[in-house]
Amino acid sequence: MSEHPSTIQSEPYDPSEKEWEDHATLHRREDGVESNMLRGLNIIRDGTFAEMIAFVMSLPEKDRAGLVIQKSGDRTFHLGEIEALSRREDFPKG
Repeated sequence: MSEHPSTIQSEPYDPSEKEWEDHATLHRREDGVESNMLRGLNIIRDGTFAEMIAFVMSLPEKDRAGLVIQKSGDRTFHLGEIEALSRREDFPKG
């Protein structure tokens, strides 16, 4: 399993084909919270990275606010990144 640790400078993320299958969890961040520390928060859903992205994108736009995906390796993805990843040509479709 491939792991990409969090980065201080938030370099763009470019997953390989195998990384779509990495384990990921979906969390909801409280309004105004900026920290990437997700410890202690309830997990809304878990599965593969691709499944979490597809689930977020299946929700109505108003329900996506505050959702964060934490991927294996402690890398977190906010809504803008999730939306961009879902539009990639290599994103697994169904």
